[in-house]
Amino acid sequence: METQRWVLPEGIEELLPHHAKQVDELRRHLLSLFHTWGYDLVIPPLIEYMDSLQVGSGEDLSALTFKLIDPLNGRLLGVRSDMTPQVARIDARRLQHQGPARLCYLGPVLQTKASELGGSRSPIQVGAELYGHAGIESDFEIVDLMIEALSKAGVNPIYLDLGHVNVFRGLAKQAQLSKDQEQAFFNALQRKSQPELLELSQVIDNKKVAMMMQALIELNGGEEVFSQARTFLASASSDVLAAIDRIEALAKQIQNKYEMVQLHFDFAELRGYGYHTGLVFAAYAPGNWQAIAKGGRYDEIGAVFGRSRPATGFSLDLNMLLRLNNNNQDTQASGIFAPAEEDSDLEKIIQGLRQQGERVIRELPGQQLDMNELGCDRKLVKKAQQWQVERLT
Repeated sequence: METQRWVLPEGIEELLPHHAKQVDELRRHLLSLFHTWGYDLVIPPLIEYMDSLQVGSGEDLSALTFKLIDPLNGRLLGVRSDMTPQVARIDARRLQHQGPARLCYLGPVLQTKASELGGSRSPIQVGAELYGHAGIESDFEIVDLMIEALSKAGVNPIYLDLGHVNVFRGLAKQAQLSKDQEQAFFNALQRKSQPELLELSQVIDNKKVAMMMQALIELNGGEEVFSQARTFLASASSDVLAAIDRIEALAKQIQNKYEMVQLHFDFAELRGYGYHTGLVFAAYAPGNWQAIAKGGRYDEIGAVFGRSRPATGFSLDLNMLLRLNNNNQDTQASGIFAPAEEDSDLEKIIQGLRQQGERVIRELPGQQLDMNELGCDRKLVKKAQQWQVERLT
């Protein structure tokens, strides 16, 4: 069977002119938004040493990373599958700001497997990170900026899930679980398996703690979850109760500013558990079951680079945003066709139009004219010795 040389690998995408234009327009809008909020753009390299790329997220990110050997020194390299560790390295080693640092980034990443069936393995990742501040104010700023970014992309309404890894982490510490036992509870919570939790809870000597661990699976929903949590988790440690307070305080700030954001709370939400250290969140759009943006706090990420600082941030995939219905509207043709004539006045007109930002396409001798292919809705015509722009009928 003859190889079809034009076929791309599964999950690898290319953007044709129409969608490439949409991506570029959205890219410029988002980077402009980040700039107005004080976030400076950084452009990390496509490949780095593996021990740098998998910082903070361990085996999860390593499994997503394409690996190769550097022929110069024999060290293991990785093609980035997530830009967050790279930005953390830049903050810790290259910038070394004494105060808070606000950084943003945008670029392609490559992953060994898609996050969803039939999904992309080559997302265009965009995100923002805030380093050097541990308070709820920076948590809110990052969530606030994410909501603004999604709104600019046309997402409305926005569904936002909020959680905090210290609810589970604090209870696991109270229960004095081994690492293997903690992992087993983690897996059961991800599967929302009540029978597994009941069975696993038999290893916890303190029955109150065992019951609190079992209750986590039920603590999700609207604002009523906070009163339920304080009832069911009344005997929890101060770390657990502080985490609940922090989620509630953040929720109030979001509700005060955004009416179109619908909040959902899940105290068993452990996305990125080995990576995050506090608040975790994910945003969803109507009719889309997969998160379109996600993030949280990850205060320990810079430690391996020799500079541990508080950190919080979010990321999203531009391609995923464009797949949403409200971003897939066809754009109208907007170009001016210019004939292939040697005329100094015509050249001046074309130059002036291009300086104004107009798209002007010159005719090539002998070409077949198809204005739809060219994307032109107007043309330059000469009337009474003057070049004029006329709309095509």
